[in-house]
Amino acid sequence: MKRDVSIIIVSYNTREMTIDCIKSVIEQTKQVSYELIVLDNNSSDGSAEAIVKEFPSINVIALHDNIGFARANNFSAKEAKGKYLLLLNPDTVILDHAIDKIVSFAESWKDESIFGGRTYYGNGKLNPTSSWKKPTLWSLFCFAFGLTVIFKRNRFFDPESYGGWQRDTIKNVDIVTGCFLLLKKQTWDKLNGFSPDFFMYAEDADLCIRALEFGIQPVIYPDAKIIHYGGASEKIPADKMVRLLKAKILLIHKHWKVKQFVCLGVFFYLTAAFIRARIPIKFSFSAEKISLWREIWDRREEWAFNK
Repeated sequence: MKRDVSIIIVSYNTREMTIDCIKSVIEQTKQVSYELIVLDNNSSDGSAEAIVKEFPSINVIALHDNIGFARANNFSAKEAKGKYLLLLNPDTVILDHAIDKIVSFAESWKDESIFGGRTYYGNGKLNPTSSWKKPTLWSLFCFAFGLTVIFKRNRFFDPESYGGWQRDTIKNVDIVTGCFLLLKKQTWDKLNGFSPDFFMYAEDADLCIRALEFGIQPVIYPDAKIIHYGGASEKIPADKMVRLLKAKILLIHKHWKVKQFVCLGVFFYLTAAFIRARIPIKFSFSAEKISLWREIWDRREEWAFNK
């Protein structure tokens, strides 16, 4: 049966959060028809079994290998029957009929787009990671030398963050974060979904940058609100940062056309790790963070030189 939206949740060792996320979808989605597709990436915490037991009517795909976030969404999208796809992280909670609202907004929007909403941390404060600007040499320079830390949310020195914008207006953006990302199934197919080159992180940035090249403009709709806790499936901070940096470097390899700029971008990421690990700035970095960055620096072969 054709649905308005296919909601795809990829889970990995987030059993309780995934169940809470699904409950919030069911409780808060009343106006649009939807199907739920949950793909479990070989969790070791009994996620798939618990979800099937709690929600026997939804489509649960349990894999025997962890194929990564990008491939898992691609796999799930092939099962989708909705006009729209909504990619939803398992560590999210739907607020105030957010899915109803964002689908209604998408239907009224005249242009082909990728849609995101307004996200909050668990404590109710704004989580600005729902959208970002594309990385540039200047943004990586600012990151490398700590300007993004010292001048956080500054339009000039933290240029990927959209400054002090509170995500409270409808706004065209470069990147919509994949924790809550809506687009038409035909748009997903046009873009060939996520690039399988990404295991986890930056696949959403890559998708949105490719969309912009097609003239498809991502947009934030502030009335669609969710909680996004963030990082629930990554238990070891250093592992998360290694994956993240590796993905960010892959992103510039894919989208920066000038080889010298790519090399300079990689140099800036290495500089960022070296400064944080070896030249700590006391008012900016705690002892715990310095230790974390020392491990990241020591593991630089994993993320900087293996695209």
